[in-house]
Amino acid sequence: MLKAWLTVRALVLLIALGIFATACGGSSPASSVDVGQGMLTGAGATFPEPFYTKAFYLYSQNHPQVTVNYQAVGSGAGIQQFIKGTVDFGASDVPMQAADITSAGGAESLVQIPTTLGVVAVAFNLSGVSKLQLDGPALAGIFLGHIQKWSDPTLAALNAGSTLPNTSITVVHRSDGSGTTYHFTDYLGKVSDEWKSKVGVAKSVQWPAGIGGKGNDGVAQAVKQTEGAIGYVELAYVVQTGMHQASLRNKNGKFVQASVAGATAAASQNTDVSPTNFSITDEPGDSTYPIAGFSWIIVRSSIADQAKAKAVAFLFKWLVIDGQTYGKELEYAPLPKSVQDLALTNLKHVTSGGKPVVT
Repeated sequence: MLKAWLTVRALVLLIALGIFATACGGSSPASSVDVGQGMLTGAGATFPEPFYTKAFYLYSQNHPQVTVNYQAVGSGAGIQQFIKGTVDFGASDVPMQAADITSAGGAESLVQIPTTLGVVAVAFNLSGVSKLQLDGPALAGIFLGHIQKWSDPTLAALNAGSTLPNTSITVVHRSDGSGTTYHFTDYLGKVSDEWKSKVGVAKSVQWPAGIGGKGNDGVAQAVKQTEGAIGYVELAYVVQTGMHQASLRNKNGKFVQASVAGATAAASQNTDVSPTNFSITDEPGDSTYPIAGFSWIIVRSSIADQAKAKAVAFLFKWLVIDGQTYGKELEYAPLPKSVQDLALTNLKHVTSGGKPVVT
């Protein structure tokens, strides 16, 4: 199964990282700063899971007094666990919205920090077809259930020179509350008025067609195992499993595949990112990939245990600066400087005993 395969791959990666860390003395020189101590627990988005797995492991190699247990259960579930107080941090590809913020104790009780930038690839499984071009309206038509065969004239027109088979299309979507779904539906809502009015933009929607998979790995597994399937997953899952991905026509009319460079180009269009202004889908630019988004960590603004408060604050300070280097080879783009500055500014609101932990 794909889930098991990914787990084995992750273990191999961790073993290799351990050998590297031993040989090289870790990923960076040991710090003289008191970074706190304790076991931190977090839960949420599957979108950044490959990056978090690597980054948290490397951080603990340099700071063995701090360990991180992260469960990739989906953005919606991560937010709920944060609200219930069962984790030290929640992870979501969409910042917490008003209702959840109220449930968590109000805006003054939490801090939201952008941590990485990724792209949502459109993966497909179609025998004899390795190259596929789609535009926004066609993709919306597929997920609305209007386009049901790969030989549909709309798809044929977008793929002139290729012969698409008369195979039925199986749509695969997330079955759990997901920030990946938010970014995907945010894009569809911008390119299709019907999608915006009938389905909407959210972490969970009533899907007009298709089958569900839990997490990015669940969707990837379903697409890989189903002839004629199409689904949306974070790019790392496509690369790791060797699936084909479609090229999407961007706002400038160029067909582009999901890439780190495409995400960076998208992010450059929004220079004022915040928890209330975070969308970077369907942005202009010749090299811009149209379905990109930031992922966020949510922590409490006041943490009584000073050692744990330091562990939380310094972990994420490292992640948004030095830790960014470890995302690129896993298909995550480094945060733009303005977004790094936002993250560091927000981290200064984490306090213990009424005093900021990071100054």
